[in-house]
Amino acid sequence: MIVIGVDPGTHRTGYAFLESRSGRIRVLEYGVIRCKSSDPLPLRLGQIHRELMALMVVYTPVHLALENIFFAKFPQSALILGHARGAIMVAAQSMGIPVSEYAPQMVKKATVGTGRASKERVAEMIQTHLGLKQPPTPADAADALAIAFCHLIQAGKPA
Repeated sequence: MIVIGVDPGTHRTGYAFLESRSGRIRVLEYGVIRCKSSDPLPLRLGQIHRELMALMVVYTPVHLALENIFFAKFPQSALILGHARGAIMVAAQSMGIPVSEYAPQMVKKATVGTGRASKERVAEMIQTHLGLKQPPTPADAADALAIAFCHLIQAGKPA
């Protein structure tokens, strides 16, 4: 089973494709979609949508795991982040890929064992869990790996 984890953003959107087979999880690809902050929001959303669609065509995931909005200091920030999440969800739904959302605390708990872990600790544990040579960077990509990992852990738990 291949899943994509996405850490949404309108300047940097982290993504990660993980494959779970025979109880083993391996990394297929991870990275960041970088948008120019000088571009208008609709152009950035279009870029995120197009690039994610192209990646999903290559890896054919069966599920998309997305980080939930948990806090925004300013309402405008939450609204803009919501637009990015919408572009990501539409990309998945247009390919018939179901979407699951996870709170940051749940992602941290699945990867580190506590919902209050730092971003650095999450990256270190993702390195360990996925057998990477070094902690993944940038942080948006590391978060996307953790989100995909969280989904696979949650999917493996009996209901």
